[in-house]
This record gives sequence, C-alpha cells and structure tokens, in this order.
Amino acid sequence: MGEISLVSGGLTSLVHVPSGKPISAKLGLFGYYRVFTSNHRYFPDAWSAPSQAKLSADGSVEVHWSATDGRPFEMWAVYRWAAADTLDVETRVRPHADLTGFESFLASYFAEQFNSSMVCVKKRTPVFVAAEESNGKWQMFPRDEAAIRLIEDGRWEIPPNPPGWRIMQKLAKPLAIRRDLESGITALVMAPPGDCIAVSTPQQTDAHHSLYLSLFGRNIKAGETARVRARLVIGTRIDDTEALNLYKAYMDSLRKRRVTQRSAARP
Repeated sequence: MGEISLVSGGLTSLVHVPSGKPISAKLGLFGYYRVFTSNHRYFPDAWSAPSQAKLSADGSVEVHWSATDGRPFEMWAVYRWAAADTLDVETRVRPHADLTGFESFLASYFAEQFNSSMVCVKKRTPVFVAAEESNGKWQMFPRDEAAIRLIEDGRWEIPPNPPGWRIMQKLAKPLAIRRDLESGITALVMAPPGDCIAVSTPQQTDAHHSLYLSLFGRNIKAGETARVRARLVIGTRIDDTEALNLYKAYMDSLRKRRVTQRSAARP
C-alpha cells in the first residue's frame, strides 16, 4: 500500500502504490470518532481523548482508551492486516457501569478523488444505491427499526457539529463503497450485521468524502467485555458483484474462526 501511519485517529498517509495516488485524507481511515450512550456523548470525540498504542509480535497494533470519572468504560481497538489489501479491526469495550444504547462511530475519510459513495440496501436482492445530493447532505442507512429508535434518541442533536441525518433505506448488509471513478481505486467498508446498526455517508461529492459505521448499538452490562469487528478492503475496479462476494468471504472467515475457537475450547 505504501507509507502508513496509525494513531488513535486511524490509518493516515495510505497510498495506492501502483498509481501513487493517496487513499486516505488527513483525518484517516477507521478512526474512532464519536462515542455515545442513550442521549449522551463522550469525549467530545475519541480523537481528542488520551490513548496508548502498542505493536504486538504478530504485527497488529492495539490502541487503548482508559476509563475516567466522566467515561465509565475502557475501550480497545486492534488493527490487523489480513492481507496486503485488507485491514481488520476489532473493537472491545468493558464498562465499569451499565451502558445503555452504547455506540462507537467508526469514521473513514478518503482522498478527494473518492467522490462516488454507495451503500448496500434492501430490495428484492441487495442493491447498491448512490448517496445522491438530492437526498440531503448527511444520509444514514439503518439496520432496522430498533436502530432508528436509537439514532433518534437525541444523541445526534448534542453539539458540537450535530449533522442532522436523513434516515434512508434499510441496509441489506453493513457494506458501503467509496470509488475513485477516474482510476478505479475502490474502498469497501463492512461489518457483520450483528455488530453494526447503521452505515452513514455525506452526499457523495461533499468535501468530507467519508463513510461511517455505527458499531455496537446495544446495552452492555458492567464488567462484560463486548466485541465488534469491521473490515476495510482496497482494490481496483471492484464492481458491485465482487463487493458482495468479498463481503460473503468476510462473513465466511468469521464463521470459520468461531468454529475453530469453539473446537479449541473443548476439553
């Protein structure tokens, strides 16, 4: 991929080596932005909160946010390259008090040429729809009605910078695409259905050139360790069919991992 740096803001300085074109913008890919519980916003964002990062022997990087008096939970993010073009991230949260409607908002900001944004929604078969300007500046695609109730509980009205989401079609899969139409460089952002309650994007030519995953979206008991996962894939001229196949491959790999873990745990 080229030169990469990783801070609590996520991956920055990501470059497509064959073309030399930048992939990430200044704020990076898969950075931890807003964190909520019901009608409450922490930090005001995870970028500005102190964190510690360490490199593990297997090449993964773990970022840790400690609990504080105003933030009754610890949070970890583990970044790991599954392949040269595929980044996996696991997020763990361990509350020191019960959390209601916990949400971690994972943000990706792409270089300015990534001005095509599409999200996989429910029709007779999964279909990718473009984030057209006519649908409003800020567009959120929820998983289900429960996700809409959480989104509309007041958390997104808290300053600074309340976006005023327009609720769009329901997701077929938590899967979205950002494309550089000129070069064909394509970024896929995805998560398992049980881990992600919404996918969001500004209208596709907006200067943010971003995609967002709303992770967790559930209550977490004190002392429980909750986990969610997400994946970023970078490729060239990935069409909609291939994007769906790559999502299926991701889900298959997670199922195989769970089977392996259960087998290893048996006496």
